[in-house]
Amino acid sequence: MVSDSPMSSEQSGFFSHSGELEGTNPQFTEICTALYERELLHIAHNGPSNVSILRRRLAGLPHHIRSVARYLVGHSTPLDVDAHNGSWFFKQPAKCPGLTQTAESCNTWYQKNAQWGLVIPILVKSLEGSHIELDSIDKVQWENQTLHANLHGWFTFEGIGLNNETLCFSEKTLLKPSKAIMASACCGHTWRHKSKGMPRALSLREMRLSTNIEWRTFKLAKNE
Repeated sequence: MVSDSPMSSEQSGFFSHSGELEGTNPQFTEICTALYERELLHIAHNGPSNVSILRRRLAGLPHHIRSVARYLVGHSTPLDVDAHNGSWFFKQPAKCPGLTQTAESCNTWYQKNAQWGLVIPILVKSLEGSHIELDSIDKVQWENQTLHANLHGWFTFEGIGLNNETLCFSEKTLLKPSKAIMASACCGHTWRHKSKGMPRALSLREMRLSTNIEWRTFKLAKNE
């Protein structure tokens, strides 16, 4: 029996209100479904309690998910696409890249490239291990050589986190982007203290950020 409810119409429209790419690429629907299921599960467990904010977030899902799916099936990057899970795939290095990066190299790079909207990698170390998350710059203070990441807060150009959560035993470090670092961030690679961990699932926010990486120079990507 076919339902004529608004929710049913919205769900069918999610996959049909699109261009030629979505209709011809068999991976597109699979990626959308995986992203949709993952984000709805995340919202169910960690979503906002404010009903108005929740409604706006749900209303924006189709646009954001289609945008990510279009990029995954329509752009060439150093990464492979795992359509079944709606994610990126790249061989995981034995150790977390960026652990040996120097403050000097990080400082030199951000002195030249710190800019609003730039996608940046944040190394997160805790008692459980380490991983790299994608974030973006939303403020730069040249007078004291610091920048503010949208989610993770303030960092010096040398990479030192100024909002580290000492009570939660969590340390965050800004990294200079490289292919290995950004690939691991996009693929959700994790490391225990002596071995690789299971990949973490990226949030829809991080997946959107991954579509704004300029893989040749890691500077701001041009809007298409």
